Amino acid sequence: MYREPLQTMFYQIIQYLKFLLKSTNQHGVHSPFVYKLVTTCFYDKTPHKAYQNLINYRKELLENKTKINITDLGAGSQVMKQRVRTVSNMAKNAGTTIHRAKLLYRLVNYLNCHTILELGTSLGIATHAMQLANLNATITTIEGCTQISEFTQANFKKHQLEPINVLTSDFGNAIKNVSANPYDLIFFDGNHQKEASLSYFESLLKTAHNNTVFIFDDIYWSKGMTEAWETIKQHPKVTVTIDTYYWGLVFFRQEQVKEHFSIRV
Repeated sequence: MYREPLQTMFYQIIQYLKFLLKSTNQHGVHSPFVYKLVTTCFYDKTPHKAYQNLINYRKELLENKTKINITDLGAGSQVMKQRVRTVSNMAKNAGTTIHRAKLLYRLVNYLNCHTILELGTSLGIATHAMQLANLNATITTIEGCTQISEFTQANFKKHQLEPINVLTSDFGNAIKNVSANPYDLIFFDGNHQKEASLSYFESLLKTAHNNTVFIFDDIYWSKGMTEAWETIKQHPKVTVTIDTYYWGLVFFRQEQVKEHFSIRV
């Protein structure tokens, strides 16, 4: 019964070792755009005041014993297989880490993102980070599980994180209704399957403009997700990609030559 999780774990370890061998820091980057992004944003050590809000928000979730009946529409959790889960366990095993939340905060701030779409609200840690980074941003986030969506919407209201537009729907249907407008940032963090990820990417390509960034979570989640990432990198509309191991960043800057970077963050 543990064979599949063990195989997944070994796959991820091997991919991480490969990543360490090929990755670099700012000193291996010759693109001015990427160099400035890495030095000014990725490696920004400023203790932003918003970080404490993020830490407190996640800490509160880690202490919350509310039970939620889970409906997994994507690949599901590799750690938690039970149908009923506590908020605390979800925050610990599936929620965005503080390290990633801080980086997401910096990215939204640095790239001056005003229109944001998130596929996979979950407990709203990443959503919270993006909202704090730009209080004037228009954020639409999609959650497939009804009970998670209800819990997180109530939590947003409690923490006065409105207006955040939370849609409760499977991604495929929701995307049809949110793809009419351009987005500065789209965070793909809810379905870690190859076919679905590629389908969402293709469907949302028309919303990308020259300064848009797509962020794909867990690109080494599985062999299929890595294959999806490699396919996305080669798309003719994609110019610059950055592999941080846990995220894959995609840019569409026409003034850039096509380059792929692996950056340790």
